[in-house]
Amino acid sequence: MLVYNHLPVSLQNAATTAAGWLLARRRSGAHFRRTLEEWEQSVHASADQLAEIQRRRLHRIVEVARHHTGFYRDLPPPVEHADASESIGRTLEQIEPIDKRVLRERSSDFYADHIPFRHTFKARTSGTTGTPLTLRHSRTAIQEEYATVWRMRRRAGAELGTPHLTFGGRIVVPISQTTPPFHRRDHFTGQTMFSLYHLKADNLEHYIDAIHAAPACYAQGYPSFLYQLARAMLDLGRPIPPGRLAAVFTSSETLLAFQRESIEEAFGAPAYDRYGASEFSVSMTAGPDRRLYVDMEFCIVEIEPEEETDDFIRGPLLVTGLSNEAMPLLRYRIGDTGTLLKRPSDPCRAGMVFESIDGRIEDYAITPDGRAIGRLDHVFKDQTGVAEAQIRQQKPEEILVMVVPTDAWNSACRDKLVRSLRIRLGREIRILIQEVQQIERQGEKFRFVESEVGRLRSTRVHQAGSRERMPQPDGPK
Repeated sequence: MLVYNHLPVSLQNAATTAAGWLLARRRSGAHFRRTLEEWEQSVHASADQLAEIQRRRLHRIVEVARHHTGFYRDLPPPVEHADASESIGRTLEQIEPIDKRVLRERSSDFYADHIPFRHTFKARTSGTTGTPLTLRHSRTAIQEEYATVWRMRRRAGAELGTPHLTFGGRIVVPISQTTPPFHRRDHFTGQTMFSLYHLKADNLEHYIDAIHAAPACYAQGYPSFLYQLARAMLDLGRPIPPGRLAAVFTSSETLLAFQRESIEEAFGAPAYDRYGASEFSVSMTAGPDRRLYVDMEFCIVEIEPEEETDDFIRGPLLVTGLSNEAMPLLRYRIGDTGTLLKRPSDPCRAGMVFESIDGRIEDYAITPDGRAIGRLDHVFKDQTGVAEAQIRQQKPEEILVMVVPTDAWNSACRDKLVRSLRIRLGREIRILIQEVQQIERQGEKFRFVESEVGRLRSTRVHQAGSRERMPQPDGPK
């Protein structure tokens, strides 16, 4: 990085292009192309056909785990049954859930010995809520995860190899640089990569100039980064004309309701979210209705219910990856929560569909009476006086709402915000509103709720098409 920082912009673009070529080789080989073709067909599969695909892939990954990892060596074999869903349910019942603490403390026990280390790829989680995890990925898993991404993108009108805008966390512009350009070009993949770390008021117009000038068919990036630029584009009257971009694809953070509204207006295109994980154990991608559909070929998702109505089940997720034979993770408590719809959203597509991934378990506000409240971003959807906001909580009796106000902010806006929060959190909690010029990030990602208050969870588990069941005491040691 030291050498890169001292190169002229043209050579930095060359270095970024070389890095893009290497990443593309890893992600999009022959296996990727075959998988994308197959999965673009299976998106139309029936529930029974998807269950059969999951059964076959689950049995394979369980056998790999049993015979090639230290952690799962005592795991019973998969359960054979004529009904695929029943086979899946009974096989999962035999597996005791694991959490991040186990994975962190015994990570090497999850590495499979049938794939040489030189044929795997090392990765780490972001560590936004604790010590990062060290992971191993197989090449086929990387390409299958990328196939889930491109199945969604192609359905939204984007195509591989077309120019695009990227708004992520990579340091592509030296931190010490104070003058534009605040982006770099990867000519191999056709992306213009914008720096998160130079985004401040004095530089906004430089960003907007570059966004309008760069060739692009779609945009991708962190919702919080895109939202800040979207607000600036709208405030300055410089949105992208509708139709120029096919779509905006967001990931890595929860896409909040008020962020989506501004992003779609400023970029002139629909926003499609994706939920994935560094562990390669889960993938959900947005459909035409913008809800998150589980990529059933890639993973199995269960839910530990904490709230249930006739329409949905909400709670922490248990995920089982079906692709990564280099490091199998079975019934893994990934630390996120979701809202699973009980009724199909798209009659033409089978499988599990989530209204939302509500964020990490730590990202819920806790009321004095012990309720865990998520999806609080909706209180800001109609708040015209708020440019950005974050909720912080250190004790159940109180929340602090950090607000970056716009020119429209006034006492009426404050009162409306408090009333909206009261509707969701009740009368007992103390609500403090603090106006700030900007909200400090912890690392490169933005968390809408930062809560240090713990939270209880249920142990019941729900999987689409299965009965609820209790985790069994026997399982891997």
